[in-house]
Amino acid sequence: MKRYKPPKTGQEDVFDMGYPGFALRVSYGGAKSWVFFYWLGNRQRRLTLGHYPSTSLGKAREKWRKAKEDVSCGRDPAHSDTTGDNFETVAREWLKRDQADNKSLGEVQRIVEKEMLPAWGHRSIKDVRRHDALVLVDAIVDRGSPTMARRTIAYIHRLFRWAVSQGIIESNPAADLPKPGRETRRDRVLSDDELKKVWKAAHKFGWPYGTALQLLILTGARRAEISELTWDEINGDTIELDGKRTKNGQPHNIPLSEPARRILEETPRIAGSEFVFGKPLRSGAWSQAKKNFPVKVAGWRIHDLRRTVATGLQRLGVSLQVIEAVLGHTSGSRSGVVDIYQRHSFDAEKRTALDTWGEHVIALIE
Repeated sequence: MKRYKPPKTGQEDVFDMGYPGFALRVSYGGAKSWVFFYWLGNRQRRLTLGHYPSTSLGKAREKWRKAKEDVSCGRDPAHSDTTGDNFETVAREWLKRDQADNKSLGEVQRIVEKEMLPAWGHRSIKDVRRHDALVLVDAIVDRGSPTMARRTIAYIHRLFRWAVSQGIIESNPAADLPKPGRETRRDRVLSDDELKKVWKAAHKFGWPYGTALQLLILTGARRAEISELTWDEINGDTIELDGKRTKNGQPHNIPLSEPARRILEETPRIAGSEFVFGKPLRSGAWSQAKKNFPVKVAGWRIHDLRRTVATGLQRLGVSLQVIEAVLGHTSGSRSGVVDIYQRHSFDAEKRTALDTWGEHVIALIE
C-alpha cells in the first residue's frame, strides 16, 4: 500500500477490481482508509471500513464481505450493529451534529482524520480508555507538536462529552486529562523588507494563490474570508460578509483600497463559478502552494500577514479600536460593555485606515 502516493489535493480512490465497490482512499495529507461504495435505494453511499495500516487488507476485506451481505439483504451497513458504535461512526456523527456550525470545522475534521481515526477508527468507542487518549497525545508531543497535542485533547474531550450526552457511552474517559506543555502564541511580524519580498513573490506566483495573498496583505482579512470570497460579496468598493462567513458570527465589511480594487478588476472570472478564485482555496491546498512559493523569508506563515497589517496600521497612527474594527475583532477594546452598547460601525475610519495602508504597501513596492 506504500506505493500509492498522496495526491496534491483532495482524495483518490484505488479500487480492488476483485471486490466490487471496495477501494483504498488516499488523501492529500497522507491518510489512507478502506472504503466501500454501495447503492441503497436510489442513492450511492460510502462506508469507511478502517484505516491503513491499523486495519490490514485482509481485515478490510472481511468487513467488505459483511457490509456487502447487509446491502444484499436491504440493510444499511453504516447502521448495522457491527459498525454503529465504532469510533469513526460516532466521530463523523459528532462532526455532523455537534460541530456543523463551528467556524473551525475544517481544522476539527483534519484533527479527527489525521490524529484520532488512524488510532481508534476501527474500535468501538466504548473500548477507548483514558490511557489510550494519553498515549495518543503523548505521541503527538513526542513528534514535536505540543500545540497540536493540546488542540487534539480538547476536541477528544468535546467528542466524548457529546457521546455521553447522546447515551452512546456512560462516561467521558477524557475528562480532566492534563494538558501537555503550553500553547505558544506567535508574535511574528514581517518587516517592511520582508513584506515587499512576499508581495513581489505573490505577484510572480500569480492567480489564484498569489492574488489571494496580495488581497490578504491589503485587507488584513482572515484567510478563509478571502479564500472563499464570492463575487456577490463584493459591493462596489467594499467586501460585505454576513455572519456565516466570519469567525465571530457577526457581519463584517472590509473597505477596498484602490490597490485592492485594481487587483480584483484584473482577476479573471471563471464561467459557472461564483467564487473569485474559481473555487474555495482550502487549507491543504494553501500549504502545498506555500511550499512552491518563490520567496526567501524565514519562518513566516500566512496568518502572520494579518498580524503585520495590524502592527503596520498602529505604526501609521491608527487607533486600537479602528484596528480591531478592520480585523473584525470583538475582543480587546471592543468586548464586554463596549461591544453591547457601542454600535458605531467605524466604516469611515476603516476605509481611511486601509486606504492609508494600501498607499504604504504600494510605496514599499515602488
